[in-house]
Amino acid sequence: MSTPTKIKLHKQEYLEITWDNGKVNKYPLKFLRDETPDAGNKGETILWKHYAPAKHEPLKTESYEIEKIETVGSYAIQIKWKDGYNFGIYSWELLKQFADYLEVRENLHQDFDHHH
Repeated sequence: MSTPTKIKLHKQEYLEITWDNGKVNKYPLKFLRDETPDAGNKGETILWKHYAPAKHEPLKTESYEIEKIETVGSYAIQIKWKDGYNFGIYSWELLKQFADYLEVRENLHQDFDHHH
């Protein structure tokens, strides 16, 4: 599995990750925050029963700005957002899945923009 060789924050707009296979992915901060992989945001499944997350207020601007990024072992990062939120661990595997999703989403938009 690929691991990052460089993680760089660009002007509180996106996180850029360079992987050891040379691939570079850009992750919009709004996407990363909205997709935070924790039970409070995504809910959780216990013994095959899914519990939905609690409703929360709309996020403020600083909720989408990063204060600090820390590595978790050799498999993930944890992001502390400027509003103090620091739940959810973004594993390398999850970040690769996000990158694949963002790439498909971008290609779909391009296809629709050019053909319709």
